[in-house]
Amino acid sequence: MATIVSVHSFRGGTGKSNSTANLASLCAQQGYRVAIVDTDIQSPGVHVLFGIDEAQAPRCLNDFLWGTCRIDEAAVDVTPVLEGGVEPVAGRLFVVPSSIKSDEIGRVLRDGYDVGRLNDGFRALIKSLALDLLFIDTHPGVNEETLLSLAISDLLVLIMRPDAQDYQGTAVTLELARRLEVPEILLTVNKVPPSLDAVKLRVDVARTFGVEVAGVLPLNLEMVEVASGGVFVTRYPEHPFTRELRVIAGRITVAAAPAARRA
Repeated sequence: MATIVSVHSFRGGTGKSNSTANLASLCAQQGYRVAIVDTDIQSPGVHVLFGIDEAQAPRCLNDFLWGTCRIDEAAVDVTPVLEGGVEPVAGRLFVVPSSIKSDEIGRVLRDGYDVGRLNDGFRALIKSLALDLLFIDTHPGVNEETLLSLAISDLLVLIMRPDAQDYQGTAVTLELARRLEVPEILLTVNKVPPSLDAVKLRVDVARTFGVEVAGVLPLNLEMVEVASGGVFVTRYPEHPFTRELRVIAGRITVAAAPAARRA
């Protein structure tokens, strides 16, 4: 059985999609068969990080949701993007992007979509691609899609910033996740300025929310310079940010099903 990992934040701008892409990439480097589904349909972005254009992805998640293709037909093998890094890629990484076309986004906003079909799509993708790990990049906040993603997840990676609004929103999300009985929750604090004591912050956040803090990610200039133009961990494999992400990825793979298949 594959492990379903939802990566979520209560507010936008936390670095959720970047975290999803980098964590999934690290898991693929470790030899797992991994896929990301960009369910942030109203403001998709994962495709940018992997350089996916319309020529590479004539189909997308929207096509599956409208019933015009199978979900695996919308999956793009982005493993070659990772092969430029220092670490050899022992596994595979696929991305199911959402449409960036304004009319498609407008249709979702106007008509919505069948979240039950999305759930069926996750299961179909796991089977079709023989996945070990399925990452769901969620839409920020709380809506029907968010609740579905949390409900079917084996693991929730919750991203927050050291910001008062994030503290409140994270508390709400954690309460929902606990009510939905998500088996495991890992909290990650992102964009931490150097003026803050990372060790003390980790302890304080864990005590505040009663959840394991899997990582404290520093605010860094190199991430700004990459500007979503690539996967950070392949460009900066020895950066402190990458090392901390590698720890979180290790926690994810430990939580993965014991019988997870290797590529």
